[in-house]
Amino acid sequence: MPLIYRKITLLSGKKFIFIGQIPDLMKNQPHLRAVRCLMGTLLLLGSCKTEKKDPVEFISDAASAAEGAAGDFPVNPLKDAYFGETHLHTSASMDAFIGGNRVSTEDAYRFARGEEVMVNGSLMKLKTPLDFCAVTDHAEYLGETYTLLNEGTPGYDDPVATQMREADNLEDGLALFVKYVVTPNRTGEKPHPDFWQGYESVKSQWRKNFEATEKFNDPGTFTTIHAYEWSSAPRAGNLHRNVFFRDTVVPDIPFSAVEGRDPQQLWQWMKEQKAKGSKVIAIPHNSNGSKGLMFPEADLSGEPVDADYIRMRSEMEPAIEMMQIKGNSEVYPKFWPNDEFANFETAPSIQNFSDRTFEERNFVRHGLKRGLKYQEDLGMNPFKYGFIGGTDNHNGSPGNVEEDNYMVGSHGLVDQTANGRLKNTIDGWATAYDINPGAITGVWAASNTREAIWDAMKRKETFATSGPRIKVRMFGGFGLDTSYAGYQAMVEAGMQYGVSMGGDLPTGQEGAPKFLVWASKDPLGPNLDRIQIIKGWLENGEMKEQIYNAAVSDNREIQADGSVAPLLAPVNLETGAFTTDKGAPELSAVWEDPDFDPGQQAFYYTRVIQLPTARWTLWDEIREGVSYPESVAKTIQERAWGSPIWYTPKQLNPSEAQ
Repeated sequence: MPLIYRKITLLSGKKFIFIGQIPDLMKNQPHLRAVRCLMGTLLLLGSCKTEKKDPVEFISDAASAAEGAAGDFPVNPLKDAYFGETHLHTSASMDAFIGGNRVSTEDAYRFARGEEVMVNGSLMKLKTPLDFCAVTDHAEYLGETYTLLNEGTPGYDDPVATQMREADNLEDGLALFVKYVVTPNRTGEKPHPDFWQGYESVKSQWRKNFEATEKFNDPGTFTTIHAYEWSSAPRAGNLHRNVFFRDTVVPDIPFSAVEGRDPQQLWQWMKEQKAKGSKVIAIPHNSNGSKGLMFPEADLSGEPVDADYIRMRSEMEPAIEMMQIKGNSEVYPKFWPNDEFANFETAPSIQNFSDRTFEERNFVRHGLKRGLKYQEDLGMNPFKYGFIGGTDNHNGSPGNVEEDNYMVGSHGLVDQTANGRLKNTIDGWATAYDINPGAITGVWAASNTREAIWDAMKRKETFATSGPRIKVRMFGGFGLDTSYAGYQAMVEAGMQYGVSMGGDLPTGQEGAPKFLVWASKDPLGPNLDRIQIIKGWLENGEMKEQIYNAAVSDNREIQADGSVAPLLAPVNLETGAFTTDKGAPELSAVWEDPDFDPGQQAFYYTRVIQLPTARWTLWDEIREGVSYPESVAKTIQERAWGSPIWYTPKQLNPSEAQ
């Protein structure tokens, strides 16, 4: 009998979730089915008290009905990979609106489900629909966009509001964007234009987003998540976070950078919401443009990072966005010259704007290593992050990451055409040809439901891909075999005897840990080149790292020094076609750390490299006849990153030592 996930609501309003096996007879008889679910729930929970929800929870009538309705869908105890968008802007983000975005939250969800939608002047559609989606409009300007989008509201006919609605050329749009978005965001001065109608307008737009999110949530088929973006950029250093709620217990007004520009203020607000019944997490992004602020030695007030800072950050932020439109934040070639795959979608022209000179400390791999040092010094790790990916698309087209589907760009009028992508800049950030279509998030979850996907993000059982639907999975442990008969056997062993991505290896074990790694290709893309394991560790207080090739395709040998001969798999520069007769559709390995020291902290994460494909700029050259500078890549090797597994010796782990 299949496992069934069932949500039921008692007359008291209390919601329960039942997971178990339901006989076919009861599945076909609603009254018996409900009794069986209730009995199962009571057996599981014993006795329950009705939760007292804070009055900030608001649910429309339609949403209430959807929440209360029972739904049947399968639950896989071994978990499946679900792909989704976690960073997306609709017309309810004022910067996107000024750029010409008129895609509503509802239309964005339709696009995510695979429907055709008018995007930036053209009908667009995903090749592969998403499994889940979060719309993350900027909280700072929700009130303004409510006025801009709703004729007859106070302020609608204000001259500045009219200019924003009627801006139909790049020059006018950029002028409005710089004056009313960039300058207030970076200086903190005059945060709202004169037509802003106060917090009631913020509440109205937030509620509209909420209702659309509830309307399109279809557990088991397509999941929507309540979310928004907190967009702080002090001195133009990017500290943006996306904020995600597990359920419908959300505040009536989100906390924005207008109310507080310091991440600690955001975390304190989140703590207050949790006390009121919300389940909420924040995920930072664009560390590459953070000007050293994302993985700091001191907080924004100049005080050294201390235990309270670390405790709050690690509680509120389980993951970090590895890649998006404005670049890959894993590494940068200048600081990682020995990483042969470091030169990938680095968006170096970011450094030409707002003094955002790249530093090693801006990048995720450094942040992971710096976290180990904090663990040694203060007994806690503030940068113990899982990985996700997002687009930050400002056209309202979630998950539009295919290189050959980038015909209308990602930022409205600026990169709407191939000629615009050749000549223009995404103002304040990068040249248009330097950015990329973005990344997506993969989660390992038992079902495609809001709760299961949010929980996977919270426990860091996630991975990021640069766009393709590459799946990657890793388990680590000390009691694992040296080989397994297949994927299912590997997963069963990993779940029983090891820890999954995002987890912590146990201490006090004999020998070195083994890692079960597995990856499969995007069904529409080329084969895989290799799986790598990146290890970082602390040795006598010094942060170190090593890249290991764990599994490679085409029977290539891993040499004694760990290197592997490159695989020649060229892209046809005339047609954009990729090589199809090389690489592997699936790779797996049991890898044992040859340099393990039980007295040293360490982390391990996977990186999967795909065979080369045409970059979107090559597709522009083939289809539109433009010619990009020689420095612009024509081909790329897309990839996926699996969240780390950590090892912390008992003497450095206060909770385990206790």
